Amino acid sequence: MKITKLVVASHNAGKIAEIKTLLSPLHIEVVSAAELRLGDVEETGTTFEENAKIKAETLTLQCGIPCLADDSGLCVDALNGRPGVFSARYAPDRDFSKGMQKLLEEMKVSGSDNRKAHFSCCMALACPNAKTKIFEGRVDGKIALKPSGSNGFGYDPIFVPDGYEQTFAELGEDVKNKISHRSRALDKFIKELK
Repeated sequence: MKITKLVVASHNAGKIAEIKTLLSPLHIEVVSAAELRLGDVEETGTTFEENAKIKAETLTLQCGIPCLADDSGLCVDALNGRPGVFSARYAPDRDFSKGMQKLLEEMKVSGSDNRKAHFSCCMALACPNAKTKIFEGRVDGKIALKPSGSNGFGYDPIFVPDGYEQTFAELGEDVKNKISHRSRALDKFIKELK
């Protein structure tokens, strides 16, 4: 499969920068939905895969360019997998500092000592006149007792990946880009392109 230009179905600057960095060795021109003035697509699915497909297929129809969309989120065992597909909307006013405090408070109220969690990412690649392809990635870890670190975005300051003592926000971009759920899904996408 030969792709020279790719639309990323996101208005999240952190997510777009991460994808651009990871795809830079492939010399693919990566543009965001915002750069093409494409609107947000409502996530009406009940799974990460459904939401990623909805976004990718809708934007490819609008612009005629291959589109990569992802839906990802934090799934916390003690909260029965929440916030999951509602991770962005879970944060009051989409303010992730408030979202982290809300999550930590809910964990405290749950009474569970289980801090296990995972980030899940499902990417959908939609191309004009082709079947949509799905790529999934996951990274397991635990929820920290309090936010720590200033790198990353979203829930990175409270997520400690397995094998590390620091949060994604403390580990920095280089380490995160090697082990994150998004990088694992993108690795599968890159293998498909090659």
